[in-house]
Amino acid sequence: MIYLFLFVAAILGGYILLTQTLFKRSKCKGNAPMAGKTVLITGGNTGIGKATATHLARRGARVILACRNRVKAEAAIMDIEQETGSSELVYMQLDLASLTSIRCFVQAFLKAEPRLDVLINNAGLVGDGWTEDGFGILFGVNHLGHFLLTCLLLQRLKEGKGGRVVTLSSMAYCWGRIDFEALEANGHLGTGRYSWQFFQAYCNSKLCNVLFTHELAKRLKGTNVTCYSVHPGIVRTELSRHVSLWQKVFIEPIARLLFLDPDAGAQTTLHCGLQEGVEPWSGSHFSCCAVQEVSAKARDDYASRKLWELSEKLCGLA
Repeated sequence: MIYLFLFVAAILGGYILLTQTLFKRSKCKGNAPMAGKTVLITGGNTGIGKATATHLARRGARVILACRNRVKAEAAIMDIEQETGSSELVYMQLDLASLTSIRCFVQAFLKAEPRLDVLINNAGLVGDGWTEDGFGILFGVNHLGHFLLTCLLLQRLKEGKGGRVVTLSSMAYCWGRIDFEALEANGHLGTGRYSWQFFQAYCNSKLCNVLFTHELAKRLKGTNVTCYSVHPGIVRTELSRHVSLWQKVFIEPIARLLFLDPDAGAQTTLHCGLQEGVEPWSGSHFSCCAVQEVSAKARDDYASRKLWELSEKLCGLA
């Protein structure tokens, strides 16, 4: 009997420890007025993006959902409208796996929308494959697509009063690495048929997100625009919709027990988009609504500059 008690106590203790550390919850306390402001969210039709859009709509913001799938986006807008009463939600078609689609989107956005206050680079995926332009899907969507989108929208952000760029990364950046020679030659950060191979590529893309934000902050010095990268927590989303069935069977029970729901996962994004006084931490990485120290490779000036210059080249900006 004593062994059963100790076993149960150990399980309960481990659960409590995990919920207070790796799966810790936080709450955005920012109360910046959003009425009259415009926020653009990529992948805002599901998961963290939809939860973020819901909060912003409730605060009175005009929210642009930039998504690939019209049906899912319009369904999400109907849900958010019913929940918040907002009529300021707009769908615009955007496929981050296509540089042409990104350019067309920006052209349409700049023509239709006179202002942009917050850009939230939220969309992301885990899986294998290639973009329309021949880049690895993880590099192309998780980093390069958002890089081009941000660069093309910077001028509109600068026209406002304190624009912000929030890019969703992950603690997975810690396991990331970037082989610049291979990236330039092959257009991907790793590929292969096995899950561990594209998970490594995912980690690599998340390191790109942090380095991108680090470099962007340096290039925005002297302007009224700031930027932040975010670890949203370990969240139950559709991020892993491309992984195999057996992996879903393994992950799902753990996810239901420990992972954060999308609403909790949206809090740090909201913090970086709304909280007053975070401007001095432009370029920083946030988790649990607080600045987090990052490893040396994530604040490497040489690597961030090289990634920026290579990204410009691959996007046709250089």
